[in-house]
Amino acid sequence: MKIRIKFSKQGHMKFIGHLDTMRYFQKVMRRANVDICYSEGFSPHQKMSFAAPLGVGIVSNGEYFDIEVNSTDSSNEMIKRINEANVEGIEVLKYKLLDDNAKNCMAIIAGADYTALGLNKLLTKDDLVVYLSQPEIVVLKKTKKSEKEIDIKPWIYELKLTDEGLFMKVAQGSASNLKPDLVVSSLFNYLQKDIPSLITYQREEMYC
Repeated sequence: MKIRIKFSKQGHMKFIGHLDTMRYFQKVMRRANVDICYSEGFSPHQKMSFAAPLGVGIVSNGEYFDIEVNSTDSSNEMIKRINEANVEGIEVLKYKLLDDNAKNCMAIIAGADYTALGLNKLLTKDDLVVYLSQPEIVVLKKTKKSEKEIDIKPWIYELKLTDEGLFMKVAQGSASNLKPDLVVSSLFNYLQKDIPSLITYQREEMYC
């Protein structure tokens, strides 16, 4: 059976990287006595697949991973058991049984919501209107091997100010992936404003 788990990652756990988060949940599955499936071969591993990795230093209200299990109790019971095995800063929010033919979450992620906390105090609605009115929003995107100019405007689906900060809905996934700090740096550079030295980003939700 395929299960999709939604969890939040807050507090000091934001400093735990993606690979360590995977290892953490492998241990939690054992502590919570989840009847998870293992691969075959000389080095069996739990059948577990995470959605888009979360950058170090970013907190989140909407992280996802899929597992395969041989058996399961009710969603409420499984959430209770897993959270009893969790440390402070990690909380399972949903535990959902999927159809047998459902694709894993890594393959279907296409977008995500982020909030740059506190930036509502440094920006105005007019700032966002002027920024988004550009025919193109060209930035220099660096990779491990090279760097190139790209137009990120098609990847910004929504940009607005909220009580918490600067909200952005952006492309996320294997086809196109826009990091929130790239949007913020582009925005502040265009407005010729100094970028705050320390910004906390929070991933709010992910979409297929």
